[in-house]
Amino acid sequence: MAANGSTQITAQNPSISLLQTLHLSSHSELEVDSDGEIEFISESGGHSGGRRNGEKIPLIRGQSSEDDTKLNLFEDPEYSSVIESAEQAINEGVLPERIYQGSSGSYFVHNSNQENIGVFKPKDEEPYGHLNPKWTKWLHKTCCPCCFGRSCLVPNQGYLSEVGASIVDEKLGLNVVPKTKLVYLSSDSFHYHLKDRCVMRIKRGVASLWPNLNMKLQWPRKVGSLQLFVNGYKDASIILDEFKQSPPPPHLQRQLQLQFERLVVLDYIIRNTDRGNDNWLIKYEKPLEGSETDSSNRNGSVKLAAIDNGLAFPYKHPDEWRAYPFYWAWLPLAREPFSENIKEAVLDKLKDLQFVQSMTDEIRAVFSKDKGFDRDIFDKQVAVMRGQILNLTNALEQHKSPWQLVQMPPITIERVRIGRTKRFIQHARRRPGWLFLKLCWPHEGRYLE
Repeated sequence: MAANGSTQITAQNPSISLLQTLHLSSHSELEVDSDGEIEFISESGGHSGGRRNGEKIPLIRGQSSEDDTKLNLFEDPEYSSVIESAEQAINEGVLPERIYQGSSGSYFVHNSNQENIGVFKPKDEEPYGHLNPKWTKWLHKTCCPCCFGRSCLVPNQGYLSEVGASIVDEKLGLNVVPKTKLVYLSSDSFHYHLKDRCVMRIKRGVASLWPNLNMKLQWPRKVGSLQLFVNGYKDASIILDEFKQSPPPPHLQRQLQLQFERLVVLDYIIRNTDRGNDNWLIKYEKPLEGSETDSSNRNGSVKLAAIDNGLAFPYKHPDEWRAYPFYWAWLPLAREPFSENIKEAVLDKLKDLQFVQSMTDEIRAVFSKDKGFDRDIFDKQVAVMRGQILNLTNALEQHKSPWQLVQMPPITIERVRIGRTKRFIQHARRRPGWLFLKLCWPHEGRYLE
């Protein structure tokens, strides 16, 4: 900063006209180093350096960014190829497209052929995120804070919940959650802070005047969950209504029942608080003509996809006045007892304490990457999940149905240290199951015949 308070640029050739073009404030100084990094200097002489919330963060990354090459590395080659194609498409100008449904900023990610390959949900654009682009949720949070959010969930961890649900699905071999992992992406179509947009405009102006700087014009990367896109699926409510008018053949009805049970297992373990019939999908391939009566030719298929798992893993059971019930509990499918198929698939695993511990360890490894990770809160989340697993194993062993499962009293199982040993302590909360369900969902019977 000059003594007379004028604004300066330190580069190879200072230029006041550049500042006028970029509409810089007269109370700041801009430095461009040899690596193409931009930094503001306040009037008092201190470097802002992109400091936000007490943390020093990069503004627009320059050419040298050691972490960029290590962010999106996965052991799964198929998933890695999807991320590579997404980043290549963004570099070619095929930008992610915002999904206007829902309460947060989420995006369809494309490949170079403009085909949907994934759904990206950035952390800072969630309902609790400071960059949520949905102004209606901002108005809701500002004007009615007491009615905003879910008191049983950890705020602003929806992206972790999405990844955690995928871990549970993969560990149990359910295959109903499209593969979801933690990724870092940057794009012009994302919702950025005004300061970041101003810096990008400055950097583009500098790059146009001094092309020898070889500045890399990349937006700050956003952390979030990316779920692989599934093709050919429709909302479950649509397919179920079609099945009412034209029931599928018996072997496909059986296939639907088995897939539905896997959805129930997933939702119950992670205690999904937002499972309606519009956020799980069904892909129905009709059998060929004549195959319905031919027992040797079982054509056609029914597959389920459990999407939108961002409101799960609560650290306490929901309060009774806002219970967040499982909406699938009122489907006719939920009245059928659990099959031997699902018992063989998951029962032995859920009864194995070491397996459950390894599953929670994998979830912890992901959740702990969040800057706001709290070990005590996570232990409470695990206590709820262990209680759900205990209820589920009892329901499977007692040949109960999903309808009967959701009426069982909520349980939390805490792992505490007593002396030199660790033990589990169980807490149960009693409630009248049938009355509880009737009060939670006034439209009981909507899908019942």
